[in-house]
Amino acid sequence: MTDTPALKPETIAVQAGRPAHEPDQPLNVPITMASTYVGGGDKEYGRYANDAWAAFEEALGALEGGRALTFSSGQAATATLLDLVDDSTVVCGQAYLGTTGQLADLEARGRLRTKLVDIADTPAVIAALDDDTALLWIESPTNPEMALADLPALIAAAHERDIRVVVDNTLATPILQQPLALGADIVLHSVTKYLAGHSDVNLGALVVRDEELWAVLKGRRDLIGAIPGPFEVWLALRGLRTLPLRVRAASANAAELARRLAEHPSVHEVRYPGSGAMLAVVLASAEAAELVTHATLLWVHATSLGGVESTFERRRRWKGESQDVPEGLVRLSVGIEDVDDLWADLLRALDRAR
Repeated sequence: MTDTPALKPETIAVQAGRPAHEPDQPLNVPITMASTYVGGGDKEYGRYANDAWAAFEEALGALEGGRALTFSSGQAATATLLDLVDDSTVVCGQAYLGTTGQLADLEARGRLRTKLVDIADTPAVIAALDDDTALLWIESPTNPEMALADLPALIAAAHERDIRVVVDNTLATPILQQPLALGADIVLHSVTKYLAGHSDVNLGALVVRDEELWAVLKGRRDLIGAIPGPFEVWLALRGLRTLPLRVRAASANAAELARRLAEHPSVHEVRYPGSGAMLAVVLASAEAAELVTHATLLWVHATSLGGVESTFERRRRWKGESQDVPEGLVRLSVGIEDVDDLWADLLRALDRAR
């Protein structure tokens, strides 16, 4: 008997989470709209299991190299994870506004303590880890500043101190980065973004390798009820099938736009991590950034990211955004449109801001 060959991400994205290859089986898992099952089996109740969840979790777990759990949103996944941290410290680099907002809320209520650090400053992050630290929370690239973390160094330093590491892999996706393979304990996704990829669902996910930890997280999801709808997960699985194609096409567009943006006189700084479909530019002022984000025909002024369409926004328009984010910073989520069309649309707006 020969070993099964290791499959590439493109193949996994298409093949994982399918019904068995048997006569009259559908190619896709059917949508099971059920809150109640006949008793005595493995499902029992709609808060505990659904075939669409199982299929999506199989596919995402295979891409990330672990076992996945799906949640009603990325924020729900974050809340479920942080619910396990009590009377200890979370060290967190520059992170998504929703994450830092949850940490601030929990700290204000005396549930935990937070140390916010520059995730790109590896010695500073390591210095912030102490005996009271329960969790190191990493984004790489960070949202919206596009900073990069030294994942192997930070993961190793945390594990030397018996600290668990969670990596928010929303921006990179498993196509560009697999944190579990680097030793991370938990991977978090806002499935809403690249994994689903079509700006039509709100979902989240956690992926782990430790079966005991998976069971704990599953138990918390069941108890709290932060479960997704079957139809939303079915849509996300359909989107996941084209994830490698979408990520690579959008990444090629982003790299080319970063090159062109660096040459434009209205752009003071381009922040592009070198791969992926996200970048940020810093313009002269908040006013210039607002002008650009409201002067395009193709680019959509919107706060989310990771869809097939190109979106952008000035991040400091949000009250709770970090004061470290420049007022003129515009975060761009590059889609899969023709790059010359995107550039022409952006160029007209930039020229108006000069």
